[in-house]
Amino acid sequence: MKPIPYGRQTINEADIDAVGAVLGSDLITTGPITAEFEQALCTYTGAKYAVAVANGTAALHLASLAILKPGDQVLTTPNSFLATSNAILYAGAKPIFVDICEDGNIDLDLCKEAIEKNPRIKALYGVAFSGNMLDQQRLKALKEKFGITILEDNAHAIGATQNGIKAGSCKYSDCSIFSFHPVKNMTTGEGGAITTNVKEIYEKLLLLRNHGMQRRSDIAPWYYEMRDLGFNYRITDFQCALGLSQLSKLDRFLAKRRAIAKRYHERFEGTVIKLLYPWNEGSAYHLFVVRIDFMKTAISKKELFLKLLAKGVGVQLHYIPINRQPYYQDLGYGDEKTPVMDRYYEEALSLPIYPLLSEEEQAYVIETLFEALAHA
Repeated sequence: MKPIPYGRQTINEADIDAVGAVLGSDLITTGPITAEFEQALCTYTGAKYAVAVANGTAALHLASLAILKPGDQVLTTPNSFLATSNAILYAGAKPIFVDICEDGNIDLDLCKEAIEKNPRIKALYGVAFSGNMLDQQRLKALKEKFGITILEDNAHAIGATQNGIKAGSCKYSDCSIFSFHPVKNMTTGEGGAITTNVKEIYEKLLLLRNHGMQRRSDIAPWYYEMRDLGFNYRITDFQCALGLSQLSKLDRFLAKRRAIAKRYHERFEGTVIKLLYPWNEGSAYHLFVVRIDFMKTAISKKELFLKLLAKGVGVQLHYIPINRQPYYQDLGYGDEKTPVMDRYYEEALSLPIYPLLSEEEQAYVIETLFEALAHA
């Protein structure tokens, strides 16, 4: 059997035709298709505004500049890709790492305690880890009680729902970001987006996306003014054409992911392989993470990884704690008390999950993992 990656894009002829049609047109970057894609994201998520950008990190960067001020203290999770907390630093703010819950998401009860003790905390960056949305009622309570600024990092979670609330709707947050990297639930190649219901944030994002520049045709056809220190974080129309095509199939992609996740749940429940959280039909299941107590096995985590990779099963690790990274340690981080995150890191691995993963491949992943543990 050919090697099985932990994730991969699902591209068909309709996607290729959509991209090709734009490549043959006069406008191939930040034109009408970009605006159409942004409107489609609004329609899908229920948010008022959407701004498509070059990648998920650009989305985090621009959102941070729009909602943070230099010196702000921002609660965030150690269990994410580096970009989440890096974006806080980009804005001149200070990340404060908070421990996670057993499901991999930031512990919002600990966030509440931290805000009560420290009035300098101005914002919360929470990640819908693996596609499992943050507790919306807890976000609502934090927003109402403390007036804190909230960013939902939904890079894993487009299409996820919780009690009728869709990821990216920003019902109880100031903004949300998505990533459209090829391993995500839908792709534009590279690409990302920010959604918000706040007009001022939206207008700031548009300005920052394009060099901080505002065209003034009321003065002269050629005239423009630089109003802020912005960036070239634009996305192309042919990427957005791919995004539109992918978005039209997203619910089918999610149905397949959920079916694979359910099969994994059924096979692993009650075994030495612990599930990250109970079956959740609202999760987008971008990742399928399991946990293994290696203290009770005859194999180490590294040995298991190497054995599975040698058998063609592309396991991965999401994530090394951000606050333990050398760069962050140089900034004075690394001594935070995050026992759940530390234990999670010792036990976690991500199994292959993507719409094109066949039933035969799913069975191979399951049996290969069981065999590796049994014959350690």
